[in-house]
Amino acid sequence: MTIILAAAVIILLMVAAGLAIRLSLYRKQILHMKEELMMIQKEDTNYRLSSYCHIGGTEEVIRLFNAKLTEVQQKAAELGRENRIYRESITSISHDIRTPLTSAKGYMQMLSVGEGITEEKRKSYITTVERRIDAVTDMLNQLFEYARVEAGEMEFIPERINLGNLFADTIALFYDDFVKKGCEPEIVLTETPCLILADSHAMSRIVENLIKNALVHGVGDYRFSLRRQGNSAYLSVSNRTSSIEQSDMERIFDRFYTTDTSRTKKTMGLGLAIVKQFAERMGQTVSASLDNGIFSVEIAFTCVD
Repeated sequence: MTIILAAAVIILLMVAAGLAIRLSLYRKQILHMKEELMMIQKEDTNYRLSSYCHIGGTEEVIRLFNAKLTEVQQKAAELGRENRIYRESITSISHDIRTPLTSAKGYMQMLSVGEGITEEKRKSYITTVERRIDAVTDMLNQLFEYARVEAGEMEFIPERINLGNLFADTIALFYDDFVKKGCEPEIVLTETPCLILADSHAMSRIVENLIKNALVHGVGDYRFSLRRQGNSAYLSVSNRTSSIEQSDMERIFDRFYTTDTSRTKKTMGLGLAIVKQFAERMGQTVSASLDNGIFSVEIAFTCVD
């Protein structure tokens, strides 16, 4: 009996010693993690928690914590990038709006002086002022329109639209602009009717923005295409470009993004962003490509006829 009790005591002592060692390791692991957490908290670092003694379930806790830490840091980096883009956008918007207003103010001052200005010059100055004001108005309208659609405040009312007719009519509105550039776009429209369900205002805006983007940034080889394949229709606007690189393609639909770094073309970088927002809100698919200097934007529609 005495031997049994002695054996039991020895076993209990061994278990207690093992538990004490394990508890000590746990404490050391927790202290190690605490020190690392304090360091991560104080410093902007990519450091991750490490295992001190590989005990119990602490490794799984460390793995989960590191995964969450990586996620938080990625979101923080993305937020920092968005804040930087936002600040740059505000600066660019201020420049884009201020430039034509400053120009218009200069011409108004010359008109107010009046001395030595011929009637021909006076009319020219007035025309220039009107164009500068129109440019600012268009910028503000784009900004307001984009803000509304991004905030979900714009209502899209679907109706049956003949896409071919809308496309051709909108192209015709810009005929004089292409004449002034000394070029004539290639227009290829399917003879098969393409009826779609879409908001008529939004569709007109989409096509207008695509054509304006081509006029402002294109340098030739303008091509407007509408083709029908089965129940799908594909509207495409393409042009040769000297300013868009392959590296721009991943951001080409971003708000306020423009490849005109000098910002001399009086655009806010919202045209294609509005195209994408409008199209996707109506369930359409938008894509862009750059092939041998030819930039293209294509929108896919589902026909209802």
